[in-house]
This record gives sequence, C-alpha cells and structure tokens, in this order.
Amino acid sequence: MRCALKPSDPAGELPDRTAQRLPAPGEGPVSRLPQLGEEGGSVGSDHDLGRALSRIAEAAVSLTGARHAAVALRDADGGGPGELITHGVSPGAGPPAGASLEVPIQVAGEVCGTLYLAGKGDGQEFGDGDRHLARVLAAEAGLALSNARMHAAARQRRRWIEGAASVTTALLAGPEPRATATHALTVVAEQGRELAEAATGAVLLPHAEGGMEVVAISTVLSEDVRTEAFRGWIPPASPVLHQLHAGLAVFSDDFAADPRSISPLSRHYGPTMLLPLRSNGRVLGALALCRMSGDRRFSHTERTLGTQFAAQAAVALMLVDRHRDRERLAVFEDRDRIARDLHDLVIQRLFATGMLLETARRKALLPEVQEGLGEAIDELDATIQEIRTAIIALQQGPSEAPPGLRTRVLRAAGAALGGRPSVQFVGPVDARVDERTGRELLAALDRALTAVGPSSPPRVSVVVDTTATLPDGQPGVRLTVRSPDGSHPPVTWEHPLGGHSAPDSDG
Repeated sequence: MRCALKPSDPAGELPDRTAQRLPAPGEGPVSRLPQLGEEGGSVGSDHDLGRALSRIAEAAVSLTGARHAAVALRDADGGGPGELITHGVSPGAGPPAGASLEVPIQVAGEVCGTLYLAGKGDGQEFGDGDRHLARVLAAEAGLALSNARMHAAARQRRRWIEGAASVTTALLAGPEPRATATHALTVVAEQGRELAEAATGAVLLPHAEGGMEVVAISTVLSEDVRTEAFRGWIPPASPVLHQLHAGLAVFSDDFAADPRSISPLSRHYGPTMLLPLRSNGRVLGALALCRMSGDRRFSHTERTLGTQFAAQAAVALMLVDRHRDRERLAVFEDRDRIARDLHDLVIQRLFATGMLLETARRKALLPEVQEGLGEAIDELDATIQEIRTAIIALQQGPSEAPPGLRTRVLRAAGAALGGRPSVQFVGPVDARVDERTGRELLAALDRALTAVGPSSPPRVSVVVDTTATLPDGQPGVRLTVRSPDGSHPPVTWEHPLGGHSAPDSDG
C-alpha cells in the first residue's frame, strides 16, 4: 500500500463529538469500556480499511484525551512507509505539546504499523489506563488490517484464477484451425500482462542457438520496443537462463541494474518476473512480466500468483497442442480413408471398365470403332494415373513438414504447363532419392517441360522411375518426359542412386 494521507481536523479545534466525550477528571479506564466496545464493534463491521482506521484514530482521541492520533502502516511487504491516517489537531512541524504514546500494530505477530497518540491535555502524562486502551485500539487496527489484507488477497487470487481460466477458454476456442501457435502464445502474454498490471508481457521459447527468444509480446510501449523485442533473445550464457531451465522463477526489483541480466531488452524495465512455463517436468519456455523502472515492485502474493498462472498457462498450451494434434490426426484419417476408397473402389472399377473396352475393341470389326475404343481406353488409363497421383497427394505428410520429392514434382509439372500432366512414380521415390539428387531431378524436369512448352497438348507424360537400371548396370533413377502426339522427342534424364549426376540424353 502506498502512503495516503487523510486530512486532519482544523488546527486548534477538536470535533464537538470529541470534546463531549473527553474523560472527566478522575474518570478511570473501566468507565470507558462501554465506549471502547462500541467503537470496536463499529470497526469490526466496517470492511473499508481507511474508514476503519479513521474510526480507530478518532476513538483514540476520544477515549484518551489526546489532541492528536495517527495510524501509520508499513507497506504490504513490511518495507517503507505505507498508509497514514490522522485525527485531531495537526501537529504541524513538530508534535503537539505534552506527552506522547506509541503502540505497535501487529498482525499474526508481525509489526505492521504504529498507533501514535500525542498532546495529552494540559501537559499531563498518559496513564496506564490510556496505555491499555491504546493497546486495545492497536489490536483493533491489527484486526482491521488483517481482514482487509485477507479480502484483498482473496480478490486478487480470484482475479488471477479467473484470468488463468479465461486463457484456457480462449485457447481452446481460438481461431480455426483452433488456437494456432501464435494466437495461443499471444493470449498468454496479453492476459499475463493485464493480471500483473505490467507494462510488458512476453512469451519466450527455446532458440536454435541454445538461448530463448521472444515469440509473442503484449506491451504498452512503443512499436520500436516491440520490434526490438522480437529481435532480442536471452543468450545461452545468461544466469537467468540456467535458472529458468531448472524450472525456477527469476524475480528482480530492477531488471535494468540486475547483474544476472545480460539481455539488451532489460534496460527498459524495473520490477520483473521471469516465470518458467513448465508442464509434466518439462520447461516449454518462459513468461516475462515487466514493469517500468520506478514502478512498485511485485509483492510476495503477486509473485506466487504469477508463478501459478504460468504453470496453468503451460498446461493450457499443452492442451492446445494435443487438441491440434487430434484435429490433424482426424484430417489425416479422413484423407487416408478417401485414398483407400479411390484405390479400392474407383480405380478398380475404372480398370474393369478398361478391360471390357479392350475386349470390345478386339472384337470390333470396323476400324473406326476400334480406333474410338482405343482412344477411350487411353483416356481411362490417363484418368487412373491422375487418380493415383491424387492418392499420393492425399498420403503426403503434414503441411508444415518439408514437402517430399513426389509433391515437388507434381507442383513443378502443374506450374510449368498450367494443365494437368500425367505423372507416374515407380518405386519409393521419397525414400530412395536424396535431397541433392532430387534438386538435380527437378532442374532436369524444368528443362524438359520448358522444351515441350505450353503449346503442346495439355496432357504430357512424366515418369519418375527409381527402380531403373542404368546402362552401366548401376541402380538409378530415370526421368522421362514425352508428349503423346510425338511433336517433341522424349527427354530422358538418368542419375545413379548415391552417385554423381549423369548428363541428359534424348531417348
């Protein structure tokens, strides 16, 4: 809590209520107990800390005959001065004339503030009865402070719990496909920054060179700082990184001056929490929550709640990954089912139809009928090959994985001709052809397709055979590109598997 001054009553004057309730000469503390019980009851029923402490200061003046009373609290972490509540004649530059009395205010055995009394009327000393009453009022102040802290902690804890729940809800109800990686990490950064009342919230993930880099950020700072953050990272040599990898949180009251921080981004910030995103014993990354230099430091409660939030966020990220994997698996299962149906049903029926047409062609007596049936059979063969190509495409791996040679050949053939060329693969192309040979094959395919040109018939035949035997007897891969009408001679490219490239040759 920060220092908040409550205006005192006008100097030199006591409120009418106070004047009316001053103890008469010779009146003992026992006669004031009913009034004390009344004041304690009103304080205990008031959930506003400032109002409750103001009542205590007023009661102290009323019950002891002091001209001035003050309740001074320490901040929430027991450090410097906190809230100050006064009542009675303002002491001005110094204490009022007469005796003074100080009684500590304790919560669970910890001194959290002081009740000050000063200026006993006519210079009299505070007696034992006054000290007893002051101790009772200090106990009431401690009770009011304890209740206020419990209410504040409960509200704060509820706020963080609701924030963590909203993160999980937002991630699982994210955009389609649900909760992409960027969206998920940005939600964690934004919600963490708002809950911690920080200037910046950022999610860091492991860097390829061993450190951690910023992959998502939410900040109130300028766009230049945001851009700089995405270029920055925590280097592997940072002591902070070792602590995070061990699953331990890093707290700093002034990150810019902290010797543990060697990241250039730290110069912008003061109080900082670096919290590991840890789930099932594995550190996925870190959540950075940073306040500006000069801002209040994170309290013990905020540090605890922040650590719990980071753990919950890590679990939510794991759930998102698993949810996305299940959706991806469902898509692959559908694609596999479609591929099986195409192979087991469509191709088999087309093949059977082709056999019937072939039989009819052999039995046909008229040449024009035979020719027409032959063209229909060729069209069926080309259709079967296209369906097989579609089956291969359906069986490709995830879209984010590097495409195999089959996929790249299909893309190159389609892009060069703008039509639907007939592409046939023989043997396990992706398994037998290495990356270097694949690049050379694609270059040869590009040259061959450029040679036949878009003016050729739309259906160009491309065959990639990884079971070929080269003229020297070596196993190799052979690429053949031909136009059905014979307007261009077929182009053949061969390469030994695991060897050096062979020159192009026309077959």
